[in-house]
Amino acid sequence: MPQVPTEVVFVVEEAPEGGWLARAVGEGIFTEADTLEELRAMVRDAVSVHFDDDAAPQIIRLHFVRDEVLAP
Repeated sequence: MPQVPTEVVFVVEEAPEGGWLARAVGEGIFTEADTLEELRAMVRDAVSVHFDDDAAPQIIRLHFVRDEVLAP
């Protein structure tokens, strides 16, 4: 029997065209939204669809990544 994950981590980035992109680390889950509020709802929905009820993680963690370019 596969082990049930206690949490799933999403890497969240700003989309080049605006809005937000989120992809789960180690899982085949990807979603996007225009606002952070929408993104949180979309991530919850994607996790509920991806996992069976008895295998759903207890924690969903959003890890925000932001690129910043500095001029020399």
